[in-house]
Amino acid sequence: MPTLAADTTQDAALPLVLAGPLLRAVTPQRFTLWLATSRPVQLQLSLLPDNGEPQHFTALQMQQHCQTVRCAGKLYLQLIHVPLQQALPTGCWIGYDLTLADKSDNPQPDWLGWQHWAADIVYAGRNTPGFVIQPQLSRLLHGSCRKPHYPAEDGLLAADLYLQQQAAEHWPALLLHSGDQIYADDVAAPMLNAIHRLIGQLDFTDESLPCSAVTKSSELHSSKPYYYRRETLLPKTEGSRAVITQLFKGAKKPVFTSDNARNHLISLAEMLGMYLLVWSPAGWLDDATQLTADIAAQLSEEQQQTFNKHQQIIQQFAAGLSKVRRVLAHLPSAMIFDDHDVTDDWNLTAEWEQTAYNHDFSRRIIGNALIGYLLCQGWGNTPERFTPDLLKQAEHAFANSGSEQHQQLITELLRFNQWHYQWPTEPPLLVLDTRTRRWRSEVNIGKPSGLLDWEAITELQQDLIGHDAVVLVSPAPVFGVKLIEGVQKLFTFFGRPLLVDAENWMAHRGTAYALMNLFRHPKTPKHFVILSGDVHYSFVYEVNLRGQQGGPDIWQITSSGLKNQFPPRLLDVLDRLNRWLYSPRSPLNWFTKRRSMKIVPHKPDTAKAGERLLNQSGIGLVELNADGSPKQVFQLTSQGKKIAFNISETDARWE
Repeated sequence: MPTLAADTTQDAALPLVLAGPLLRAVTPQRFTLWLATSRPVQLQLSLLPDNGEPQHFTALQMQQHCQTVRCAGKLYLQLIHVPLQQALPTGCWIGYDLTLADKSDNPQPDWLGWQHWAADIVYAGRNTPGFVIQPQLSRLLHGSCRKPHYPAEDGLLAADLYLQQQAAEHWPALLLHSGDQIYADDVAAPMLNAIHRLIGQLDFTDESLPCSAVTKSSELHSSKPYYYRRETLLPKTEGSRAVITQLFKGAKKPVFTSDNARNHLISLAEMLGMYLLVWSPAGWLDDATQLTADIAAQLSEEQQQTFNKHQQIIQQFAAGLSKVRRVLAHLPSAMIFDDHDVTDDWNLTAEWEQTAYNHDFSRRIIGNALIGYLLCQGWGNTPERFTPDLLKQAEHAFANSGSEQHQQLITELLRFNQWHYQWPTEPPLLVLDTRTRRWRSEVNIGKPSGLLDWEAITELQQDLIGHDAVVLVSPAPVFGVKLIEGVQKLFTFFGRPLLVDAENWMAHRGTAYALMNLFRHPKTPKHFVILSGDVHYSFVYEVNLRGQQGGPDIWQITSSGLKNQFPPRLLDVLDRLNRWLYSPRSPLNWFTKRRSMKIVPHKPDTAKAGERLLNQSGIGLVELNADGSPKQVFQLTSQGKKIAFNISETDARWE
């Protein structure tokens, strides 16, 4: 039986800071920080560079630079974006001291620094958290796919271990999160229980749920949580059967085997609760994963066994969150969504879109996930792009959950087409939105959509002009494993693309050829480093254009996952079959859309004979030369291993 918690109505005292600070977009001219508090606060900020004058911002000044979004009676998001009149220096340590005071403390506020609300957030030898604005993007960390209940160490713990060993001159320029920062669609019951226990303390408004057997979110969070059976909440109509199949998939898939726990996040409160609990230890109660007796009685014996197994993993995950919080406070985080941040197979086909968006309940789930993404991820990438009016709309949606205002915000976010962005690093960082700007199949709405439509690819081409090098972020690899893409193509031919997540850049003819032409454009950069995640294994490919002298130098560098892996035996078989079936002389190469390109895999130094793919949870480290080409590529593990991809050596066997 799962461990039971005593029924109680008395809330434990909430900490002032529930999550954060998360360092977001930072340049010499701007400083961006995200923070979640349990009470309305006033802020003071000091920026303390080693090689420069300190800059201090009073509470009155910070009122102009902080947008507060009240999400619940005891949850306030502090979105801090400070334009700087005095530019910050590059290449040196810059400490920052953020102090908070309860707004009700006026006129003599009690100012509290990090020692009071995050005592373990500072690295040894430092007096404050801090960061380094690197003049060159010479070193960065990147990863994706962080599933709390996967039985592996958290890759962000590897990032923390790495930072403990670095001096300021070797500090990474940024931390790139390339997708699946949360798993909204695949949640372990102990994690969902912890979310519900936190929600019970935060005082969210009661969200009305359309077309569902549970009409109020308060029931969903307490008496009727529907653990392991949330797909049954949809009414049994012909239209909803497709939603159940596509939105709440639970069956194992033939190639990409993953069991969905059927604990899909639904309410707006659940979305926010998930973010708070994956980024910080502050919101975790001592008995966060323990069920009450009445809820435990609703579980079958098999479900109880699954709960117990996941409970141990979730408890271990929570134990590392203080180090995760420390990493996020010290590296500017660039983020972009992939499917699991919202729901599995999000916008994979036009048919999926028609089914999901034309059902009020599934549309609400997707919309709630997008609201969560806006406030917790999207805003910090480009704060200037999201107006105070839009953030005020989000606050109204939380205050009136399920209302027309809530629905209007969802409609606006579903139409929003500016999730992609560019950071002014050197070389520039270009981050693609491969989820909402898709090129839908003109032949069959059941076939996979292209990851970018024609307009988006045209805009990307314009963004690339004038740069000698670029770091391009695509959540799904642009150049993936040919055999796996072939299997996806086969399932698509038989009308089953959803069974194998058939979403790769080559799955749609228009997108594939437009992308290949982009690389052949005469004004394209000389050096492309493409960073990706999604697939739950890691690899490095060097790509060259056949028959083109002086063409661009293209590198596909994939690190996945932070806390997820591919089934080992299956990946080993696919890796070896791919090597045999797509050898340099194989005629199968000419049936791929990449036949005009040569691809050289670079092996990890732990590879056995025939292996090219690395199946190891951790985080990627990429070091770049001055011209923007890769110098070294590693996968770091939480045990301190530094697995190198031998990019200085080439495999004589071209694909």
